[in-house]
Amino acid sequence: MKKIHFVGIGGIGMSALAQLMLDHSAIVTGSDREASSVTKLLEKKGIKVVVGQKAENVPVDAEMVVYSDAVPADNPERAEVARREIPQKSYFAMLGEVSKGKKTVAVAGTHGKTTTTGMLAKILKDAGASPTAVVGSIVKDFGLNRSDGAVGRTDAPSASVLGSNYLHGDSDIFVVEACEYKDHLLELSPQILVITNLEWDHTDFFPSLSALQKTFRKAIERVPADGAIITDPNNKNIAPLLRQGYAGQARIIDYTKEPTYTTRLPGEFNQNNARAAAAAARVAFPSVTDESIRASLAAFHGTWRRFEYKGKNARGADVYDDYAHHPTAVKVTLRALRTKIKGKVYVAFHPHLYSRTRDLLDEFAVAFADADQVFIAPIYAAREVDDGSISSEMLAERIRATGVEAQALDFDAIEEAFKKVGKDDTIITMGAGDIYKVADKLVKH
Repeated sequence: MKKIHFVGIGGIGMSALAQLMLDHSAIVTGSDREASSVTKLLEKKGIKVVVGQKAENVPVDAEMVVYSDAVPADNPERAEVARREIPQKSYFAMLGEVSKGKKTVAVAGTHGKTTTTGMLAKILKDAGASPTAVVGSIVKDFGLNRSDGAVGRTDAPSASVLGSNYLHGDSDIFVVEACEYKDHLLELSPQILVITNLEWDHTDFFPSLSALQKTFRKAIERVPADGAIITDPNNKNIAPLLRQGYAGQARIIDYTKEPTYTTRLPGEFNQNNARAAAAAARVAFPSVTDESIRASLAAFHGTWRRFEYKGKNARGADVYDDYAHHPTAVKVTLRALRTKIKGKVYVAFHPHLYSRTRDLLDEFAVAFADADQVFIAPIYAAREVDDGSISSEMLAERIRATGVEAQALDFDAIEEAFKKVGKDDTIITMGAGDIYKVADKLVKH
């Protein structure tokens, strides 16, 4: 297919796939609900992006339509595509098609997927392996060839316009961040499967940890005998998947046996990300050297919204932003921040989904132990409808019960509160929604 239209092209994965198709000489168009730094990046590359979604956006000669999983079947463009009987695939189904015949390295797991994928792609790129990579965030290092010197600056106001979520490569190595939600991971057939860790998440789809484990077990079984599984085989939620009747012959490689690496990123969790990336790189490109791995990881600048330093507010307080939306990610990120600074820690947390907030409420309640003040924004509904069973006020109340100050506020009130934080203290916005906009405004003003 040479003429491909993307519905929801501004999505972080969709936009990377669109760039990949463009690199393979396809004529690419797309639409999204609103303009963003990502859609602007696509337009700079020559992709026509329409803001707003309506039937007439679908080109008359479109041969294939790719849609984001966030776009429902009754979307006007998808409905038009169905009426005209144009072939259409979801993002992950298309990713599975694109990766066929490639030496696919899929990075999966509950935490650390994005950082590990970015690190791995950089190691392979620096070693001369020329990989193609699709990452679920903007990797600052993918844009370091820019002449203005802005890419990779830790004080840059917005990393979303300074790097890329796609890396062009000329070899058959295809590095991709793989999401387990709705079994999307099973659309891929990786030669190398990285499982960073495993905890119950996406509770609206997986009713239990065991249900999630079944999906990962299927993914493990898909790795061929000459492939490899990079993981922590002693992880309590992963170990059973490897020893209970696993019939595969793929090598199981323990990434925790990798040495400690010097990186710019704080926290033991980022050390584990580096170890997983290094172990995967050795398998994907055996000629990579220890020296090259160390140099790549030491120079890795990180990704957008992963413990990202944004700058300072008007009173001189440092401002960070992080994508953490699971209790464990919140806990370890705040712990790492606490060891890094001396003053107070002010947190704005944007809960993502009613189901996750409700089902993991006990874990969320104790995840903010390293914060001095927590502001809970209204729950980001995304694909869900509020059934009244959970609220940001309820989460704030549970946090207060642990001895940490917590209050439920809207975005404007959070921004006003953060304007008062002084230079000796630190602000961090957290969550998978759009709470990062508060951090951007604080730094801008």
